[in-house]
Amino acid sequence: MPTSTQPVRVLVIDDDEDDFFIISDYIKSIALGNFVLEWCYNYQDAVVTLGKRVHDIYFVDYRLGIKTGLDLLRDAMAMKCDAPIILLTGKGNPEVDREAMRIGAMDYLVKSELNTEKLERCIRYSLGRSATMKAMRESERKYRSIFESSKDAVFITDEALRFKDMNAATSEILSYTKEELLTFTLFDLIDGDDLKNRIYTRLVEEGEVVDLEIVVLDNQHEKKICILSASRQVDNDGDVTFQGLIHDITNLKRAEKAAMYAEKLAAAGRLVRMLAHEVRNPLNNIQMSVEHLDSTNIPEDDKVFYDIIKRNVKRIDDIIAELLDSYRPTEKSFKANDLKQVLAQAVQIAQDRITLKGISIEEQYGEKVFIMPVDEEKLKIAFLNILVNATEAIQSTDGRISVLLDEREGDFVVEITDNGGGIPPEILSKLFEPYFTSKRNGMGLGLATTLNIIQSHKGTVDVKSKVNVGTTFTIRFPQTATVDAFSEDD
Repeated sequence: MPTSTQPVRVLVIDDDEDDFFIISDYIKSIALGNFVLEWCYNYQDAVVTLGKRVHDIYFVDYRLGIKTGLDLLRDAMAMKCDAPIILLTGKGNPEVDREAMRIGAMDYLVKSELNTEKLERCIRYSLGRSATMKAMRESERKYRSIFESSKDAVFITDEALRFKDMNAATSEILSYTKEELLTFTLFDLIDGDDLKNRIYTRLVEEGEVVDLEIVVLDNQHEKKICILSASRQVDNDGDVTFQGLIHDITNLKRAEKAAMYAEKLAAAGRLVRMLAHEVRNPLNNIQMSVEHLDSTNIPEDDKVFYDIIKRNVKRIDDIIAELLDSYRPTEKSFKANDLKQVLAQAVQIAQDRITLKGISIEEQYGEKVFIMPVDEEKLKIAFLNILVNATEAIQSTDGRISVLLDEREGDFVVEITDNGGGIPPEILSKLFEPYFTSKRNGMGLGLATTLNIIQSHKGTVDVKSKVNVGTTFTIRFPQTATVDAFSEDD
């Protein structure tokens, strides 16, 4: 029983004033009690008073004119009344009892059986349980707030891994609505049967999965690299659920890959400069020696060897110059420009080559203006390198290249897709490495240079390819960068 100086506010809702006085006398007789009692006999007034939430506990008679206490209970629940409500009746009725408890009554009492002790116990129990339920609801609201505000996907599934609940971030990461996700299982979104088997085995045998890297497919069939953690929970009824969290690390992986390529490019540049220095010293000696030879005094039969030496000395010197030029820092000039125009100009430059091979090209730019800081000439070279590669990859008579410019997730996205022979996985992983090439006369600098240019524009590039189907280069540029930011960083 409450012993604080704060009184317990009690409202008795009964159309019989005599019953109110009887209940009041019982409550006032409770030892150590501190109560303020009020009476309401009209149903509509009772609904209004309940809505004000000024009482700590309510006693409601079953008979309230043409309405019943069950009707009032329903109205109270609709208004989310959280104070305990005790239903009173003249005679015991199990069906009314069950219905009252189902709707939300805290207790059910028969008037003829009332006494001070029973009311004291009912009030003490009801207020105690109400306080516990309020604390639980508050805790639930707090954790629900954390659940909903998390930037990671937080979800609950049943034993078959079918989604039962999830936060808003789950829909954002996977690009599905909550209603759509409720028709899926976790495995419907994971790419790779081996990965699914590993997850299932761990959940069944160990009861949890901790920080497992997975690949999920979103609503656009885009692959996203994520970290999955999930654990099995069993409630008091023996029902099994799984609670899980998916953390999207796709952008982090892109940044790591870009940093790795940048480091490889820088290392290759240092190697080129060192080799150029070491090669040019003896090469200069050879060249000076050749120049000191008087070609007129060389026997006719040896002149062919003299010419071979001269040509190859020049060829080696030209190769060294070309390699050094590919790594020599050049002045960058970033100006705000429409990315659409730069891309269209690159396509125009490649048009003759594309036309000669009988390839059809589709350009999708839309009406939007894609303004961002660009070094126009260098970015055209980057796009052109990809277009040339796409053209060379197509050997069929129905060759197609599509060029798409769009806006996604706050980025400007360029997609260049061909239906060529595709790139084998063992080559795809080395595609941007300097000096790696599958072409007979290639130097392996085209895509390395392309990556360097795109990174200088704060962009990232991703390649998806399937042998005998085609290849897609996806380039993403942040919209938030400014010309000043490029000038400072680069």
